[in-house]
Amino acid sequence: MKRAVLITGAASGTGFCIAERFAKEGYAVFITSRNGDDAEKSAEVIRQTYGVYAKGLQISSDSMVEVDEAFDEVEKSGYYLSSLVLNAADLGMNMPVLTTDIDDWMRVITTNLGWNFKITQRAARLMTKAGGSIVFVGSNTANRAIKNRSAYIASKGGIISLAKALAVELGEYGIRVNTLVSGSIKTSRFDALSAEQQEEKKKRVPINDFADFEDIANAAWFLATDMSKNVTGTTLTVDGGADAQLLPGV
Repeated sequence: MKRAVLITGAASGTGFCIAERFAKEGYAVFITSRNGDDAEKSAEVIRQTYGVYAKGLQISSDSMVEVDEAFDEVEKSGYYLSSLVLNAADLGMNMPVLTTDIDDWMRVITTNLGWNFKITQRAARLMTKAGGSIVFVGSNTANRAIKNRSAYIASKGGIISLAKALAVELGEYGIRVNTLVSGSIKTSRFDALSAEQQEEKKKRVPINDFADFEDIANAAWFLATDMSKNVTGTTLTVDGGADAQLLPGV
């Protein structure tokens, strides 16, 4: 069976690193982005670097048509979709409770929960043929809240519950569903900090370091493949121990 993975929000950053992890193992890779050109450019890098089938697909957060078109492309490819990694999200930044417009708040919920459900639904319909694995990328803020991001935090808490519900319902088809709960990651926002600021932030984590993209990619690989074939309906936390401590180190 020619196996494939579809990763949302994979044109760059964490999602792209996850795509590379699967490509290294010979998987066909479908990359989605809100921008189809960006997705295809990243797919071209995967093809040239790893010699596997890779295709970029556009999925906007407000287009059911694009979701259906993307999965039609997966079906036509001749590869079996055995893994889905839901990495894309609306970050819901700077949304104070007392002043945030309800439409803006609901946009985050719709993107992070509603559209992830729609994508999962289409993927699961394909996976009923021979099973598969679905991995939601969550956040430890679902357990440890921060200010001005209530919609994002609520959506990430909802994802953990949604994954459990889907695991129970889809288990009979051999489909596993889990959540990869991430903490702080060394993204471009982290890279933009001074060396001193980076060190101060890392001191807040028990192991004194944030996750690299590769840390998240390796965890996604574990959950999305037969390495975890008896694991479903649960969470794997990759946050350097931040969720285990009562208060930050500094």
